[in-house]
Amino acid sequence: MRPKTTARDLPPRLLRRTKKSASGKEWVFYVYNGRDDNGKRKEFHLGSNLNEAKRKWAELECVAAPVETGLMGYIFDRYTKEVIPTKSPRTQSDNTGEMIRIRAAFGKMPIDAIEPKHIAQYLDKRTAKTRGNREMALMSHVWNKARAWGYTSKTNPCAGIEKNKEVSRSFYADEAVYTAVYQHACQELKDAMDLAYLTAQRVADVRTMTWGDVIGDALVVTPNKTRNSSRKKMRILLKIDGVPTELGKLLDRIKANRGTVQSIYIVATPKGAALTKWTQRVRWDDARKDAAEAVKESDPALATRIREFRFMDIRPKAASETKLSHAQALLGHTKEQITKVVYQRVGETVCPTK
Repeated sequence: MRPKTTARDLPPRLLRRTKKSASGKEWVFYVYNGRDDNGKRKEFHLGSNLNEAKRKWAELECVAAPVETGLMGYIFDRYTKEVIPTKSPRTQSDNTGEMIRIRAAFGKMPIDAIEPKHIAQYLDKRTAKTRGNREMALMSHVWNKARAWGYTSKTNPCAGIEKNKEVSRSFYADEAVYTAVYQHACQELKDAMDLAYLTAQRVADVRTMTWGDVIGDALVVTPNKTRNSSRKKMRILLKIDGVPTELGKLLDRIKANRGTVQSIYIVATPKGAALTKWTQRVRWDDARKDAAEAVKESDPALATRIREFRFMDIRPKAASETKLSHAQALLGHTKEQITKVVYQRVGETVCPTK
């Protein structure tokens, strides 16, 4: 075979090509210098990613792929580009943070070098135990995708590895705690608290509810976390037999208080702007701080509970103060168990023996 005069950094018969677009932008791609069924020379297009081109070259040459093409860093890159964008915005955000962690630990390792003991060691050393479990769940999905893409034929090393023990949050915002913070909240935060309690939806979903979601006599809810799933939209009634529900009364009150300043968002600032994650957090922290300061002398125990109260605790408060079947439906859970174990934080009320 005649020695290559160009692309000497590439394996035999793997060539680099360059093209210019109409705008003058130059892009590089790779081809395999092979032959068709009739023995005539033919170039097989292998794409613009050098790592993927080397893997395809190895298949055409019927040889083992170069070690570097199986590095987890390349696989993480592909997963980030092709899979994460298909998920809900919240999951994309979570996965992006989790990817930083697992890339730092496994990015430079060949996929076939990773064994179950490495996964167990990662979970053991991770100080944030619950986050470690989520990161290994992502690692497991990445591995399954890598198998489907042909990077490895090994069994998923995450399978069968015992996860870190998780303790569910048990804080319950009783009426005293809830009322104390509510009284020190600005109007838009009060609206958000009321809407979160009456709909039992996630924090992010409450912020993004719009007046366009009010269809007929119902508020149509599309949970952000399951937006890409096949689960049907939920309709929360604003009227029953012509009589307004508490949610219906809340929306009427918000609309009446809005005055001349209109907004597409149900929860909005006096200027009509939607609450963001950060503006809501600032308002919440201020209200909680003021509420705790107001009672720290007269009731220190209540002040401590107030400081522990998070906006996200309103969802389990709502679940705890209604029947299990109703709570399950509102929270959008397919099984009662997660509603009962994680979200219902008040035990059964019983009579004494005598």
